[in-house]
Amino acid sequence: MALSVGGGGGAELERIEIDLLLEGIYRHYGIDFRGYALGSLKRRLARRMREEGTPTLSALQDKVLHDADAMERLLVALSISVTSMFRDPSFYRAFREKVVPLLRTYPFIRLWNAGCATGEETLSLAIVLEEEGLLDRTRIYATDFNAGVVESARRGEFSLSRMKAYTENYLKAGGNKEFSRYYTAEGPVARFSPSLTKNMVFAQHNLVSDGSFNEFHAILCRNVLIYFGNPLQERVHELFHNSLVNFGVLGLGHKETIRFTPLEHCYEPIDSREKLYRRIA
Repeated sequence: MALSVGGGGGAELERIEIDLLLEGIYRHYGIDFRGYALGSLKRRLARRMREEGTPTLSALQDKVLHDADAMERLLVALSISVTSMFRDPSFYRAFREKVVPLLRTYPFIRLWNAGCATGEETLSLAIVLEEEGLLDRTRIYATDFNAGVVESARRGEFSLSRMKAYTENYLKAGGNKEFSRYYTAEGPVARFSPSLTKNMVFAQHNLVSDGSFNEFHAILCRNVLIYFGNPLQERVHELFHNSLVNFGVLGLGHKETIRFTPLEHCYEPIDSREKLYRRIA
């Protein structure tokens, strides 16, 4: 369904309606989508219009501002929650081989998984750190702007039907144990061991509007920045830079980079292909 803007004006009127919708959401709910990449926003808003039965963006705005349930559905639609355990296995192999030795030099490790979605990536990190003997002295902070997915991540429960694919990813990522040792099957649900999450802190945090809350030895934020416009990307990079200890590690998604940003000179590559960088200034 194409976005319907009614009357004349075409793309200009469409952009006005999008800006008004996002401004209304920000002022009424305090949630800021104004810096998100326009193309991604338009696709997600078009789907919401179709499913809410609203013919225009203005009608969608009216609905979400007066109906908290409609706003919650829109929030879910705008959340970036496409994830899986050990997604991009080569990244986790590089993390194990090149980042873990750096983390070993710290007596206590703080790691931030920003944009944790439903927690698959956070648990993947915990498993790597457990196998490398570092989990007991690591505090992992798992955050997302969507409180619903944070709560889902906290539970550590996933469909048992996913475990075959997750096991294959785990092995490709350099896993050296039986993957099934990390979870118990309860009917159709795989429940991951509380030993993996005992040192985790799950919290709501909005990269768009919230500030730094600790100093970290590593920050992983993968496949989130691609949905942000350039000014917002720069704002988040500044947040990460301010949150990393010197020589701390930043991990990004395969389509993301620190290059061509104002902070490029503050990092050196650990693994350019896997988008792992170390802060040097």
